[in-house]
Amino acid sequence: MILSKETQERQSFNKEEAENLHIETKAIHAGTPPCPVTGAVVQPLHQVASYVFDSAEHAAGLFDLSKPGYVYSRINNPTVSALEKRLAALDGGVGATCTPSGHAAQLLAFYTLLSSGDQYIASNRLYGGSVSQIKSSFPAGFGWNGVMVQAEDIDAYKKALTEETKFIFLEVLANPSGVIVDLEAVARIAEDAGIPLIVDNTMPTPYLCKPLDFGANIVTYSTTKYISGHGTAMGGAVIDGGNFDWGKYADKYPKLTGQDTCYKDTNFFETFGNKAMFVHNHAVGLKDLGICQQPMNAWLTLTGLETLHLRMERHCENALKVAQYLEQHEAVEWVSYAALENSPYKKLQEKYMPKGASSLFSFGLKGGYDAGVYFVEHVKLAKHLANLGDTRTLVIHPASTTHSPLSEEHKIKANAGPEVIRISVGIEHIDDIIADLDQALSYKK
Repeated sequence: MILSKETQERQSFNKEEAENLHIETKAIHAGTPPCPVTGAVVQPLHQVASYVFDSAEHAAGLFDLSKPGYVYSRINNPTVSALEKRLAALDGGVGATCTPSGHAAQLLAFYTLLSSGDQYIASNRLYGGSVSQIKSSFPAGFGWNGVMVQAEDIDAYKKALTEETKFIFLEVLANPSGVIVDLEAVARIAEDAGIPLIVDNTMPTPYLCKPLDFGANIVTYSTTKYISGHGTAMGGAVIDGGNFDWGKYADKYPKLTGQDTCYKDTNFFETFGNKAMFVHNHAVGLKDLGICQQPMNAWLTLTGLETLHLRMERHCENALKVAQYLEQHEAVEWVSYAALENSPYKKLQEKYMPKGASSLFSFGLKGGYDAGVYFVEHVKLAKHLANLGDTRTLVIHPASTTHSPLSEEHKIKANAGPEVIRISVGIEHIDDIIADLDQALSYKK
C-alpha cells in the first residue's frame, strides 16, 4: 500500500465535511479519494468483470448481502461505484444506481416499485421516447399502466389518483417544450397520497436544480446529456432520496417490504432502512435485468462531471442570448424558453432553477414543417443529431425524428408540432452560434 493510513485520513473528508462542500467542489471530489494502493488522484478505470473472494465465508457474505464488496460488474464495479457516490452527493441522496442509459434508469426505477397491473401517473410533457415507453412498451411488456396528465395542471395529478396509483413521474424541465412543473405542489399531492414522486432532472442537472430539496423522493437522469457533457458516454442514473417511508406503505411496495427469496427472505426495508431502494436496485434490479453501466462510460462521465458547473453556466448564458435573438427574428413564430422575461414559467424558473434554465428549448418557425426541414439541413456550426447537452450546439426537428412515432395530437401536446425546432445551445462563442442560426433561417416558400 503506497499511502499510509494517516495520509488516507488526511486526504479524505469526513461525512460532515463532505456534506458541507459546495456543489462545484463535490463535482470534482465526491466519491473519489486518492487511490490507497497507488496514490492516483483520478479515479482509476476498473475495466474488469469479476473479483477474487478472500474466502468461502467472504463470498457467502457478499452473496447474501451481509458484507459489502464486489462480486461481478453487472451488480457493482469500483469505477461505477465512484460515479454513483458522486451523483448521490450532488443530489443529496442516500445512494445512486447507474445504468447504461436514461431509458434504462426509468426502467429500473419503475421495476422496483411496480408489479404487473399496477398504475402510476406521468406528466404528458416528456421526451418522445419516454412517452413511447409509457404508452407502448411498459404496458405491453410489463403490464404497467401509466395515466398521463397535463404537466402544468396541478389539479390533474390529484384527480388522476386512485388506490392503485404507485407513484408520480415527471420531467421538472420538459424536453422539448421547456415547460417547468411546480415541483413542490406535485410533491405535496404525492405525499398526501402516500406515494413517491419520481423526477427526471436530466435537463437542469443537480447544478441548476435539486428536486429532493423540493419534496421529490427519487431522481432519474440520462447522464449521456449535460452530466457527461461531451457526447462520448452513454449512461443513466437513479438517485434514491432516502426520504420515503416504504414501511408505512408496505402493502404498496412488496419488492422493498416483502421477503425476497433470492436473499434468504431478506426484507430490504427492514434490513437497509432508508437505503432500501438503492440496495434493491443493485442486488435485484441490476442483477436480474442486467442493465448495468459500463466502467469506461462511468470513467468518462466522472471526467465530464468535473466541469459541470462551468459548462452549465456557459450553456445558460448562451441559451438566453440565443432565445432573445430568436424572439426578434422575422422567421420565428414563437420561442419557449423559461428564462425569457415573458415566459409563463419565469417565476417557476426563478424558484427552482435560479442559476438558469439550462440550454434546451424549442421554437416555432413561421414556415411550418418545410421550414423546419430546411433549417436542420442548412446549419453548419450547429449539428443536426439526436442528442442534447453536448458542448456543441445541437438541433433537431422533433416531428420528423424523436417524436415521429407519436400521433399528431400527441406531437402537439408534447410541443413537437410540425413547425418546432429543438435546440440545445452549446458553449461555443455566442456570435458564431447566432451567425450560423441566422443563415439557416433564410427559408422562403
